[in-house]
Amino acid sequence: MFLRKNRNAKTGRTHLAIVQGYRSADGKNRHKTVQKIGFLDVLEKEYEDPIAHFTQIAKQMTAEHEEKTRPVTLTLSTQDSLPVGTNNRKNFGHVAISKLYHELELDYFINNRRRYTKTAYNHNAIFKLLVYQRLLQPSSKKKTFEQKQRFFDILDFSLDDLYRSLNFFTKFKDEMLLGLHKRITTLYRRDTSLVYYAVTNLLLRN
Repeated sequence: MFLRKNRNAKTGRTHLAIVQGYRSADGKNRHKTVQKIGFLDVLEKEYEDPIAHFTQIAKQMTAEHEEKTRPVTLTLSTQDSLPVGTNNRKNFGHVAISKLYHELELDYFINNRRRYTKTAYNHNAIFKLLVYQRLLQPSSKKKTFEQKQRFFDILDFSLDDLYRSLNFFTKFKDEMLLGLHKRITTLYRRDTSLVYYAVTNLLLRN
C-alpha cells in the first residue's frame, strides 16, 4: 500500500488517499482505494507533516496485511496425544463466514478507524467474534465471550474490552452499513430497483 497524492488542476488542492495495488483476474495491475484521508491543506492544520505521517500509516497497513495473509505451516506428530479430559474443541464452521467477512472488507473498515483510537484491544477481533457467534450460535455478549476460545482467530481481549467496544461500533454503524451496501452491490450485483421493507405490526390495547 502507498500514499497517493492527487492534485486537482482547477483548484490546486491535493487530496490524499491510501491505495493498494493488486492483480486483476485478467492479469492486469490495478489499484483500489483503501482509505480516503482528505485534503492536504486541511490536514496540515492537524499534522506537522501529513505526507510523512500517512506514508508511515500506509507502511504499517502493508505490514499488517502481509502478516495476515502470509502462509502458515502446521507440524503434526502422529506420536502426540492429548491428556485425558482435555477439551480443545474448535469451531471450523466460521471459516466460510470469515471469507465473506474479508470479501466485504469489514476488517479494512474497522482497522482503518480503530488505529486512531488509544485502546490496546483490537476492535476488529471483537467484531469478528460477535459476527461469528451471532451467525453460528446466537447468545448474549457474555456467553459469546465465554465461547471465544472455540475459534481459531487470535481473540486476545477481555469481557470489559468487548463491552467498551460497543460505543465504537455504534459510532460507525451507519457508515458501516452504507459501506456494506456498496460492497455487496459491487461484488454480488445487488439490484435495489425493487426493495421489500418488512414492518412488524403492534396491537396496543388499553
